[in-house]
Amino acid sequence: MDAPRFQRTTEDFTCLHCGTFVHGGGYTNHCPHCLYSMHVDINPGDRCSPCRGLMEPVRIEGAAGAYRVLHRCSVCGFERYNKVCTGDRFETLLTIAAHNTL
Repeated sequence: MDAPRFQRTTEDFTCLHCGTFVHGGGYTNHCPHCLYSMHVDINPGDRCSPCRGLMEPVRIEGAAGAYRVLHRCSVCGFERYNKVCTGDRFETLLTIAAHNTL
């Protein structure tokens, strides 16, 4: 059986954590200001998860040019990695990365 493919979903949203309005580009899965996301997908882009909990950015991993954020759902504990995007706030990335070493 083939693995589910990513479904591109272009949508704008207001971040439920910090209130920033985000223009979605079809691959936008988190707020570029605070890096929070929402648990809306079972498979990337499908919007089929009934949970709808906030996904906290808890860890930054990777190397230059290939960083990713580990998000953990505050409701059910589900975890998923997402790529760091060019427009993501650098100061927020540094804050999260600093907590990785504590």
